[in-house]
Amino acid sequence: MHALQPKHTKMKSQEVESLLNKFNISLLQLPKIKFTDPALPEGCNEGDVIKIERRNDKEVVEFYRVVI
Repeated sequence: MHALQPKHTKMKSQEVESLLNKFNISLLQLPKIKFTDPALPEGCNEGDVIKIERRNDKEVVEFYRVVI
């Protein structure tokens, strides 16, 4: 992982369920990330949800993507 690349983490199924309930959305409504993206962690499969943590002036902002 490059030093300037945001941290990408594969979420567990319980975390995904909690996230979807929190925002009252389905898995299909999440933004997408391609399976071939080099930033994805090892062992990712289609349908997995990835949490992306970006630093913004001492604050960490979280984004979520589903692997397609």
